[in-house]
Amino acid sequence: MYDLLLVSPMMFWLILTIVLAVFELLTMGLSTIWFALGSLAAFLAAIIGASLPLQIVIFILVSVFMLLLVRPLSVKLLKGKIVKTNIDALIGRKVTVSKEVDNIKETGGVVLDGTTWNVRSSDDDSIIPVGETVVIVKVEGNKLIVEKA
Repeated sequence: MYDLLLVSPMMFWLILTIVLAVFELLTMGLSTIWFALGSLAAFLAAIIGASLPLQIVIFILVSVFMLLLVRPLSVKLLKGKIVKTNIDALIGRKVTVSKEVDNIKETGGVVLDGTTWNVRSSDDDSIIPVGETVVIVKVEGNKLIVEKA
């Protein structure tokens, strides 16, 4: 009977580790891997004979540790590999004003990659003359929001 009690928590932690790891592989969302690692640590503790309350504490501590300390680092590393596309790729580009930018008169334009865009300044009080170089800071609908370079 005592052997059955020892095997049961080990099997629970092993099954939980596998289920969480498979779920993480299917979603690739960095959502359950932390708990899979916690359950793996609890499984290893069960193998060496740790009590069930200690296994639970190890599961919680390792999961929280991994979630709070390792997740921000991994998100930061993965975020740097995202390549901006479409509209996001326009932000930060420098362009030359082809039509005077005046937010009060609601005028302004630039030609970007052969396409004419409506432009507004991020500063309502500034007027940007034709020929001035500006930086795209935001896109709102079909308008580029710019600042002087």
